[in-house]
Amino acid sequence: MDISFCIVSYNSAEIIKKCLDALLTSDFQGLKIEVIVADNGSSDQSVEILTQEFPEVFIIQNDENLGYTKAMNLCIKKATGKYVVQLNPDTISLKDTFIKLFQWMETNPDIGICTPKILNRDGTLQKQCRRSFAKPWDVLTYFLHLDRVFPKSKLFGRYLLTYRSNDEIFDVDAVSGSCMFIRSKVFTDVGLLDERFFAYQEDADFCFRTKQKGWRTVFYPYAEIFHWGGLGGSRHRPYRAIYEWHKSYFLYYQKNLAKDYFFIINWFMYFAMLIKLIFSMIGAAIAKDKIVGTKKPM
Repeated sequence: MDISFCIVSYNSAEIIKKCLDALLTSDFQGLKIEVIVADNGSSDQSVEILTQEFPEVFIIQNDENLGYTKAMNLCIKKATGKYVVQLNPDTISLKDTFIKLFQWMETNPDIGICTPKILNRDGTLQKQCRRSFAKPWDVLTYFLHLDRVFPKSKLFGRYLLTYRSNDEIFDVDAVSGSCMFIRSKVFTDVGLLDERFFAYQEDADFCFRTKQKGWRTVFYPYAEIFHWGGLGGSRHRPYRAIYEWHKSYFLYYQKNLAKDYFFIINWFMYFAMLIKLIFSMIGAAIAKDKIVGTKKPM
């Protein structure tokens, strides 16, 4: 098997069909692929759509919402491909997205993780698709919007790498879990996703561990994919999703970054995350559209 596609679905009926239609009609040039979908106890028509319209897809039916990370690990354990693609159900691939990624990885054996150029619905770059490890300075400048004021500055634009071109290949610290093209050998070296992350930041944590083992993570803009964003499971339980996002960043920071900083900086980061959580909850309570994370352009 050449490529295993792993997708976690939770009440994704209206979008997963478009995702799979695009994926299964891609030009794989004879490559052998498999698609594995873990459904997290959906209450909509997700499972019916999968079983009736996509008989070639292997379905893992969970009785409850196990969270993204645990469900994705179930898919990865089932995967047999030389490469594993973690893919969100609200993505729309192009005909050549994955053959380009496959060919690039084949000629660069030191790359462990590759991400395509991930686009918003309006065709603009989804900036979160390539980023730093979210260290204190990077997070501070991001939330103070200094990266927007000085987008070409290496000092202020480090988190989302705004000073880099959208059309150049380069190494990054972390990529978005919405589309990660991963060499299967990486899982042997690094292990599976850390299931302490219910959802969110599991991608950054995995990239962090991957780099520690000497693998490269690369942004490859010559392959493209659309990511709607906000149409996955988070919209069905927004308050839970907001809580899990902040909890996951706290865990990620404490696990991977805190040891490198003086305790005053660490406590500042923890306090800042608490304040952000409170304001995010208030914002969600009064907002018409309850979006977790950054709202994506239409």
